[in-house]
Amino acid sequence: MIARHETHLDKTDIWSALSAPLPPGVISWRQDGRPISRDGRHIARFVAYIEANTVRERLDAVVPGEWDLTLELLPPVTGLDEDANQGACSFKARLQILGVIREDVGTGKDYKQAATDAFKRAAVRFGIAHELYAYEQNWVQMDGDAKYARPIEDPAVAYARRYGRPRAVASTSGDTAPGVADRAAELPLSEEPASAPTATGPLASDEQSCPKCGGRMWDNRLTKRNPKAPDYKCRDRSCDGVIWPPKPGKAEKAEKDEPVKVLSEETEEIPF
Repeated sequence: MIARHETHLDKTDIWSALSAPLPPGVISWRQDGRPISRDGRHIARFVAYIEANTVRERLDAVVPGEWDLTLELLPPVTGLDEDANQGACSFKARLQILGVIREDVGTGKDYKQAATDAFKRAAVRFGIAHELYAYEQNWVQMDGDAKYARPIEDPAVAYARRYGRPRAVASTSGDTAPGVADRAAELPLSEEPASAPTATGPLASDEQSCPKCGGRMWDNRLTKRNPKAPDYKCRDRSCDGVIWPPKPGKAEKAEKDEPVKVLSEETEEIPF
């Protein structure tokens, strides 16, 4: 027992080790939603993610035998909007590390997917894979708009070409493990590309700040199928900040108050 105690890191080092950036090889990309057509091209949004095994490996490497996971199946929620990106199953994950407990809820089309999602979300509360929140939206050109359309370029390559290597972000949530929010966790400038590509189009020019926490927001205007759904949603899962589409009356008034700009369809930009 004495030898085990001596080899353990103190808690400050443990939180830092848990929230350390993940190696690039464990980060994957998956398509989020069906392809959409813009100016004769088919594009789809891809999001970065990690497997649950990556989380387990980080926990076993940093706090072996000192973490515990409890999953609770939640009752199904009726009346959900089909565009709300909600799954059929929901679990609440309760992750305990060295006596510190964090909880979060995950959804999925089956029990396995929902439980895995809940586990990874709870792990984010300790800083594990929190750098994924720094990623910009990644729109990739597809070979069609059918259900099984495939990207014509590796999403990881497409992201690096436009944005370079993303910077990690410090947590804005009060539920984050002690010490994680104070780490800054920013990559050295030497690791940034010499000349990062500049993003263009509506995703770059219309970036919004969350009206509640001031953080960055997801732009859902191109992918949402329900016109009444929010245009923007805060990236911080603990914040419910949203920006709704302007009402017709307000939109018409804004158009009258601002100079009219005429753009041909040929000049409209797409998020590439």
